[in-house]
Amino acid sequence: MSDPTPPQERPRGSAATLALIPVVALALYGADQLSKVWVLGHLVEGTSTPVIDGVLYWTFVRNPGAAFSMASGSTWIFTAIALLVVVAIVVLAKRIRSRAWAIVFGLVLGGVLGNLTDRLMREPGFGVGHVIDFIHTPWMMPAIYNVADCGIVVGMCSVVILSLLDVGLDGQRGRSKKQRDAADAARTAGHPDAARDASPSVLNEKDS
Repeated sequence: MSDPTPPQERPRGSAATLALIPVVALALYGADQLSKVWVLGHLVEGTSTPVIDGVLYWTFVRNPGAAFSMASGSTWIFTAIALLVVVAIVVLAKRIRSRAWAIVFGLVLGGVLGNLTDRLMREPGFGVGHVIDFIHTPWMMPAIYNVADCGIVVGMCSVVILSLLDVGLDGQRGRSKKQRDAADAARTAGHPDAARDASPSVLNEKDS
């Protein structure tokens, strides 16, 4: 006879989804750091080399400020903020069940770690190092940036898009924070029935 007790539900692909965060972060981090090694070995600081005239230039500068050369002279503040962002991503990562959110977190984490490495390891000193920037697209913006900045901007824009689409960290759309928290708590406690009861359809039936 078959056991009538339903098996305990587990979030589908949760391990694979979480793995996307370090995979994406490491890929972006590696691309950022390798590109900076190339810049230091092939470009002269302060000079600009056209790649596609009027569209893309390699322009090597050392940036003491935030992304896109903002707030120069406050490097230590951005070092502290970067460390807080890394901690926040690590804490929130355990709640992610959405591949889209995992990729977004990976992009932001990889970008933050890329620039944080510069601030910790490069001149003029630990915590106040200058970030290597070299990508210049004058038709789009006057600032000079790097691969890490690209990851951060794409990640943050994606955060806005996912938020507007009401996609939660669990991948569900149209669920309130209360519903998502109830489902997460039930899943953590190992009660699939309670997690099911926290779904929007069941809650709507109870309210009707």
